[in-house]
Amino acid sequence: MTSYHQKVDMDQLTKEAIDWALAHGLVVRPTVDKQQHFKNNAAVIHAPLALYPTPFPRHEFVKAKELQQPWNSLIHKMSQDNDLIQEVMETLSNVDDFMKQLYSIYMQVQQQGVAQSASLGIHRCDYLLHADVGQDASNARIQQVEFNTIASSFGSLSTRMGQLHRYLLSAIDHYGDDKIVFDQLPENDAISAIADGLASGWKLYNKNTARVMMIVQPDERNAFDQRWIEYALQERHGVHLLRRSMTDVIERGQFDEATKTLSVDGHEIAVVYYRAGYGPEDYHGPQEWAARLMMEKSQAIKCPTVAYQLVGAKKVQQVLAMPGRLEKYVDDATAAQLRESFAGLYPLDQSPQGKEAYQMALQSPERFVLKPQREGGGNNVYGDDIEKVLTPLSEEGRMAYILMDLIRTPPVHNAMLREGQVIQGQVVSELGIYGIYLSDGNKEVVNNVGGHLLRTKGVETKEGGVAAGFAVIDSPLLV
Repeated sequence: MTSYHQKVDMDQLTKEAIDWALAHGLVVRPTVDKQQHFKNNAAVIHAPLALYPTPFPRHEFVKAKELQQPWNSLIHKMSQDNDLIQEVMETLSNVDDFMKQLYSIYMQVQQQGVAQSASLGIHRCDYLLHADVGQDASNARIQQVEFNTIASSFGSLSTRMGQLHRYLLSAIDHYGDDKIVFDQLPENDAISAIADGLASGWKLYNKNTARVMMIVQPDERNAFDQRWIEYALQERHGVHLLRRSMTDVIERGQFDEATKTLSVDGHEIAVVYYRAGYGPEDYHGPQEWAARLMMEKSQAIKCPTVAYQLVGAKKVQQVLAMPGRLEKYVDDATAAQLRESFAGLYPLDQSPQGKEAYQMALQSPERFVLKPQREGGGNNVYGDDIEKVLTPLSEEGRMAYILMDLIRTPPVHNAMLREGQVIQGQVVSELGIYGIYLSDGNKEVVNNVGGHLLRTKGVETKEGGVAAGFAVIDSPLLV
């Protein structure tokens, strides 16, 4: 990997990559300060991207894909387990207002009766390669960072990213110093897989005039990642999609108490697909929470249900790592298969294990990551900052977090491109595998693997979110 760029004119490669990205929709909107000279969001730039695919062990890539269908069904089974949700949320709702509000919606809907027995999940399980200190990089194995149950993004741009790397391989002389072959660049069908998943929910709802509604943030910079799904849904299935914010829903939505039908701007909604609503910043006040409750009470199929979102909490990830917990949902062989990819996970509650983990975190903070119950990147705490966050907290306040062993990924060399600037150096990559799951009550309708995402960042960067400004979109070079 260190000899990747020796024979290639980097200026030519950079210009080719930028033009291809702009021509093929591998784009994002620039930051607000850079949009000021354009009206109606007319400005775009290439998405942050890797100029070369990053090496990833083929057998570990295959393993991650094979784990996804068991994860899809496991997430669904947990979402149906009221005792699990109650166990976790009784703790979290005392220390985390956001989780408390979600749990309140869950409880209200459970008490009133669930109007829609079907649920749709577009999940993503994220993994880093881990090698122990002193261990050869060829022995690195995947360890799970987290599983995401809401607003799993970058499926579309990662599809385009794989296509860009395949184009560069065919068009640029000595690309990768002639060491890359097409067989090493796996096809990525995330756009069609996600669109097909939404279409399967729409078909199950069984009303031709109904529409899919994507819940989005106002002025979304990552709109094109979402748009490709919208366009594929229209072109592959003839299904119309509405893009609406939480505020739009409460101001322009109608809910029929008798039929539980949800309509927005006069269109009945078959599927609500959340690309917003995953963090407290999307709920500015009572209006947005009222919109979320109205959608959850409705006949529309939710992607995800509030129960799916609750079981995506980091605390559930930690509880699953406890002995015997996986076996409640899956057979012993599947439990062993899933557990093999678990990093060390520890509670920070008032149990003996929680108190021991607290002391470990203070004594050796460089060994751990401190994780709150948040999605979207930029939320985790590392190194010396762990002590600064934990020390002022009460014993109860610590319970808003879990502690996870730091995954140590062997670095490789690559060149990253952000806003036209090339940054070369040592990088690490995080692999995400998408999963599509539709159930009707206890009946499994769809359980598919839905493509992949590779995010790459400099070794000195702790966080991994592309939208949060920490990483670039990449594709794997299977080795």
